Formats: sequence, C-alpha cells, structure tokens
Amino acid sequence: MVLGMSLYNAYLIQGQVSAAMVSQAWLGFPFAYIVAMALDVLVVSKNAKTVAFKYIIKPEQSQAVKGITISICMVIPMVICMSGYGAVIGALHTGIWQDLVGQWINNIGKNVLVALPLQLLIAGPLVRKTFRRVFPVGVIQG
Repeated sequence: MVLGMSLYNAYLIQGQVSAAMVSQAWLGFPFAYIVAMALDVLVVSKNAKTVAFKYIIKPEQSQAVKGITISICMVIPMVICMSGYGAVIGALHTGIWQDLVGQWINNIGKNVLVALPLQLLIAGPLVRKTFRRVFPVGVIQG
C-alpha cells in the first residue's frame, strides 16, 4: 500500500509518469513505510478493529464482510494520517508552510479515492493470498 500510494502521490506532484516520478517515490518510500507502520501498529489498527467490531460487524457475518469492513476502517484513518505526512514532506521540500492544513485536506480527498480501491481490490487480496500460500490453514499451531 505504501509503495502504491507513494507512486500515486509522486505522479500527482510530477504530473506525469516518468523515471523522475518513480525515483521520487522510491527514495521517499523507506521513511514513509516506517511512518506508516508506526501509525498502523501504534494508533490505527487497534482502534479500527475496535470500531469495526463494536459498531459495524455482527458476529454472524462472513469472514469476507469482516475483512472488507476492517480494511475500510483502517484505510480511512491511514489516509488521514499519511496525507498529513505528505503535506508536511511537501512543505519541507517547497518551503511553503502557509497552507499546510489546506494541502492536508486536499491530499485526503485525492488519496482516499485511490487508497480504498487499491486496498480492497489489489493489496488486500494479494497479501491474503500470499499469506495463505506461506501459512496454509491448519499448519500454524500455537
């Protein structure tokens, strides 16, 4: 997700697909990944699951519905947080700090449109499929 969103945001900044765009995304990826993982582990994951299971998901619902609901509950706060991160990084590069909140809000609108489908249609299914290949059902024993 972080790499996909880094590429998308580099595209928004560059305005075209180019080697410079890919380079910008790739060079910013390691630190963005660390920030995203810290936010996910320390803030978003637990709260998203709490909201999903307390207010949205019923125990009798299918695993698919539970997975989609949790994904949505995680994507939205991650977009909010990482869009703020992107606004700050952009301000650091341009030196323009006057409209930081406006840029953050603008980033949220653009990023949620790509992050939700990316997570629900590509990243989520790919990770689940890979995880099940590496750890088939019934193989892990506690």
